[in-house]
Amino acid sequence: MVKNFYQALGVDRKATPAEITARFRDLVRERHPDRFDGEEKLKAEKDFQDITEAFNVLRDTRRRAQHDMDLDRPVGSQHDPSQTAKVYMSRGVRAFKAGNHIEAADNFDRATQAEPGNAQTWHHLALTCYQEERWLDKAREAIEQAMKLKADHTPYVKLAARIYLKSGMVPKAKEYYNSLLRLGGSDAMVRQALEAKGALGPKKSAESRQSTSGFFRKTR
Repeated sequence: MVKNFYQALGVDRKATPAEITARFRDLVRERHPDRFDGEEKLKAEKDFQDITEAFNVLRDTRRRAQHDMDLDRPVGSQHDPSQTAKVYMSRGVRAFKAGNHIEAADNFDRATQAEPGNAQTWHHLALTCYQEERWLDKAREAIEQAMKLKADHTPYVKLAARIYLKSGMVPKAKEYYNSLLRLGGSDAMVRQALEAKGALGPKKSAESRQSTSGFFRKTR
């Protein structure tokens, strides 16, 4: 059962940082162990620990956001990894579409932890990390894991080619691009980039442009 730190402090979930701080100070004055003796002192010490823990979480923006997510998690999901992963995936997709890559990556990463055997969670994490140069190492790791779980899946191979190309790893990008062609897929962006680097021979067939905008469509 997840602790509710809002209840511990007696504040609303919409409380501002100033309201949380003010409430904490009031409780410290009321429940400080030094004001009590005997058994009441022991109880006050426990209460003081609880309100301090609650305050330390709620005053930290990132920890508070995670606490809110934990409170919103469906009942029973703690014992159902697939349900937990589904919740994080849904939040990740919303964040990705809103352009919040940090929140999206955090949610997709949590989804992979909840259900590491789900290839889609790894794909979504790879796609999100692909958007940020500093996360390309993680993007490569995630897409490789996705393809281990679901080999020869065209969208995954296509993303792998893009990730390795963006990472400057041209031979690996070419390898995945050729695999993509063998699977009947195509990617004009990768082809043109490889041609520009002299990694491909003369163009043999036209390919339509494709973007990442449809990566979150359902696939069979």
